Amino acid sequence: MKLAANPRVAAPANEVRAALRAAIARLEESNVPSAPLAAELLLMHVLQRDRTWLYAHPEFELSPEDAAAYAQIVERRSEGVPTQYLTGRQEFWGLEFEVGPGVLIPRPETEHVIEVALERLGARRAEPLRIADVGTGSGCIAISLARELPRAGIVATDISAAALDYAQRNAARHRVSNRIQILKTDLLEAAIEVSNSGESRFDLIVSNPPYVGRNDAASLPREVREHEPAEALFAGDDGLEIYPALIEQAARKLAPNGILVLELGYNGAQYVGSLLSAPHWSDLRVTRDLAGIERVISATFSA
Repeated sequence: MKLAANPRVAAPANEVRAALRAAIARLEESNVPSAPLAAELLLMHVLQRDRTWLYAHPEFELSPEDAAAYAQIVERRSEGVPTQYLTGRQEFWGLEFEVGPGVLIPRPETEHVIEVALERLGARRAEPLRIADVGTGSGCIAISLARELPRAGIVATDISAAALDYAQRNAARHRVSNRIQILKTDLLEAAIEVSNSGESRFDLIVSNPPYVGRNDAASLPREVREHEPAEALFAGDDGLEIYPALIEQAARKLAPNGILVLELGYNGAQYVGSLLSAPHWSDLRVTRDLAGIERVISATFSA
């Protein structure tokens, strides 16, 4: 990152370029990953400006109030609070989602769940589908699918009331509240009882379930380990605890030829694939992410 400056003239401490440099140095000192990007995002948030404006106005002087607010938010980031919690937003599938303490931050790799679901639906995308998003968190999967599938009705479940509050606000923000029903329940336990049509089965079930093993907790970045909700991260000692119940419930609640799409943790494909080897599952596929990791598993339910 380079900001135009005369090397012979020191910039005032409150100029954009100087404030950014000081923030980057503080974040790097605290081993914050992608420190320049974090410094930019936090300053954009404080000033309510975009990145283009920052680079076009390197000599703009922050007010004392903005300078103090920026210093404070940079310090919180240096202490490990995720940038997304500090700005209150995260982009997913080209949409902006409200996030904060108590809800999992959407990851880019989870977009593969959307891609696989849409690909497997094919021509059925134009039909009036019933969809369940299990462990919806911020609602990013459910809302993205609602935007892509204008005739779909979606049930979004989670065990966390705090997460469902975010999902509700995000659904309203993206104007799909009328097609998404928010339901507090464990996996799919109560989902079958809630529908607009009175039907009892789903055409598509998607989920990004907890899949981190507690044995691996120490290896997580501190931003994740110390701040994101444990119930959205961990699934037993090995990270595989949720899949058996989720797949068993999906088999009971999918319509014939319904589709199940699940996000996977690292090295989870073999075990989850074995759960989907029963005769009532067919067309099993595993999709790798951009890093080559087996990220999504999907199958068709054959009643």
